[in-house]
Amino acid sequence: MASQVICSTAKEWSKLDPNQTTSTYVQNLTAQAENDNDASRELDELFNTKRIEFGTAGLRARMQPGASGMNDLIVIQTAQGLARYVLDSNKKDNTSSSLKAVVGYDHRSTSKFNLSSKQFSIYTKLVFEQAGIECILLDGYIATPILAFAVRHLKAAVGVMITASHNPKQDDGYKVYWNDGCQIRPPVDEEIAQTIIKKENLKPWIDYGAKLQQLKTQSDGQECYGLSDSIQTKQIEDAYFASIKASGLVTYDMNNGSTTSLPKFAYTAMHGVGTPYAKRSFEVFNLPPFCIVPSQEKPDADFPTVPFPNPEEKGALDEAMAFSIENDCDIVLANDPDADRLGVAEYKKKDRQWTVFTGDQIATLLGCWLWETIGKNSNKPVAMLASTVSSKMLGAVAQVEGFHFEETLTGFKWIGNRVNTLQDEGYRVLLGYEEAIGFACCGVPDKDGISALGVIATLATGLYSNGETLTSHLQKLHDKYGEFVCNNGYYRCDDPSIVKRIMQQMRNSGKYYDCLGEYKVESVRDLGPPRYDSTTEDKKPTLPEANMITFRFTNGCVAQFRGSGTEPKFKYYIEMRGEPGEKKADVEKKLSEMSRVILEELLHPAENGLILPSNL
Repeated sequence: MASQVICSTAKEWSKLDPNQTTSTYVQNLTAQAENDNDASRELDELFNTKRIEFGTAGLRARMQPGASGMNDLIVIQTAQGLARYVLDSNKKDNTSSSLKAVVGYDHRSTSKFNLSSKQFSIYTKLVFEQAGIECILLDGYIATPILAFAVRHLKAAVGVMITASHNPKQDDGYKVYWNDGCQIRPPVDEEIAQTIIKKENLKPWIDYGAKLQQLKTQSDGQECYGLSDSIQTKQIEDAYFASIKASGLVTYDMNNGSTTSLPKFAYTAMHGVGTPYAKRSFEVFNLPPFCIVPSQEKPDADFPTVPFPNPEEKGALDEAMAFSIENDCDIVLANDPDADRLGVAEYKKKDRQWTVFTGDQIATLLGCWLWETIGKNSNKPVAMLASTVSSKMLGAVAQVEGFHFEETLTGFKWIGNRVNTLQDEGYRVLLGYEEAIGFACCGVPDKDGISALGVIATLATGLYSNGETLTSHLQKLHDKYGEFVCNNGYYRCDDPSIVKRIMQQMRNSGKYYDCLGEYKVESVRDLGPPRYDSTTEDKKPTLPEANMITFRFTNGCVAQFRGSGTEPKFKYYIEMRGEPGEKKADVEKKLSEMSRVILEELLHPAENGLILPSNL
C-alpha cells in the first residue's frame, strides 16, 4: 500500500491543483490506494518520484498529475517562478522600461486529464499578468520558429513556447526563450529553476481555476476566452515572412524559365502545425505549390499514423513516401509537429530507390548553396557554425572556401547564442545547425524548419532545372571536398557511475592517449574537469564545460564521446574523412576497422557492462 507520506503529498497536491479533472483523479486514487494494489502502485508512480526538472530550455514530460508530469499546477508553479525571475532580473539591470512576455502553444492535449498546450498557455498568461508583466498570447496553433522570432520582434523580456516538439503524443513541454530570442542557457536556466522551487512560487498566488472559470463564462466562446491576440499574431507572422523576403534567400523566379523539369514536392506536417507555414514559405520563395500528404496534414494530438513524429525516426516518413510514389513526387519535405526541424528524402524513380538525407547531409547541401549564392558576394564576413557532434564536412568546406566556421556545444541554446554574438561582431551568419535535423538559415537564433524548407526547395528546383538531383549534387560536393562517413551510436548504461568511470579511463590520469592501436592521435579536447585542449596555447578549451571528450587522429578521423544528460546512454560519434576523389566504400571500410579499435580500446564495453541497442 502507498505510504502515509505519499498519500499526504497527493492530497495536498489535489487541493492546490486548479484542474478539476486531475484533482478529482488524484483524490479518487488516494482513496482507492488504501485497499487496491494497482491504485497504490500508480499513486507511487505519480508522487513518489523526483519533481520534473527544469532542464534543457525548460520542461518536457508526460501529461499527467503529479510532480513529475506536465499539468496545470506544474505550469502555474513554473510560470510563477519564471515571472518572479524576470522581475528580479529587471531590477538588477536597473531597467525602468515596461516588461513584456510572449507565449505560444501547439495542439498537444489529452482528454483523459483535460490537459492541453492551450490551457497551459492561458495559465501562463494569467500568471504573468498577475505579476504585472504584459503578456501577449499568440492566437491559434503556432510553429516554434514564429515564437522565437516574436521574442526579438516584440522586444520581449521572455518567451514561452508550449510544445513537446517531436516527442510521443502523451508528452508536452514548456520551452523558455530569453530576450535575445534564444533558448535559455546557464546560468539563467539554473537560476530560474531555483526560483521556481521557492515556497512562495510553489503555492498558487491566486485561485487560477476560479479565474479561468470566470473568463470562460464571460468570453462567449471566444478563442482562449478572449485572451489571445489575433491581430498581433498576424502582424508577427507577416513580419517573420517579410524578414525572409529581405534576407536575400529568395532567388527563384518561376515566371522566368521552363517548369517542365522542376521537381515535384510532397509535404508532411506529421500531424503538426506546419502546413499553413510551409505553404506560405513556398509562396514567399516563389515556388510552385507542393502536394500535401492528406493523412498527416492537420494538427492531430493522437498522431494516428506516426507514433514517433520525428522525421529522423525509422519509418516516420513511410506514409509520405508511399504518397509520393502514388502521386509521382520526387522529394519529400517533412516538418516535425512544431515545425522547427526539417527532414528531406528524394526518390530515384528509375531505380525505385529512396535517399533519406541525414541532418549533416542536409546541412552540407544548405551550407554550400548559401555560400555560392549569397556568401561569395556578401559585403560582410561570412560565418557558419555547427554543434561539435555534427559532421566536420562544413568545416572542411570553410577551410577551402575561406569563410569563418565554428563549433558549439550540442543544443540550439548554444548555437543560437553564438549566432547572435557573431552577428553582433559584424558577421553574416548564413547557417547554424545540429545533426538532429535542426537548421537556422534566416537570422532566427533557433532551429527553423519553415525557412529551411524554402531554402532546400529552392536549391532542389535549381538543380532539377539543370538535370541534377539533390543526391547527385551531394556526391559532387563529396568529390570536391572529400567523403565524410559517420558511425554514430550509443551503448545502454543504466549506472551513471560507470559513465563517470569510463570518462576517467579515457583521461588516463591526465596522460591522454597518443595512439590507439596503430592509429596516432593528433589532438585531444576534454570539456569536462580538468578541462584540457592540446591545440590551444593555454591548453584550455574555448567551449564551455560539458561531459565530452574528443579525439582527433592524424588520418582524418574524429571520435567524440559523451554521457547523455537525460537518458541512460553513453553516446559516441565517429567520423572518417576521405581525401577528395577517394571512394566512399574505401572510407567506410577504414571507418569500420577503426571504430572497432577505438570503441574497444577506450570503452572496454564488455568489462564495463555496456549494452548495444541491438542486444537489448
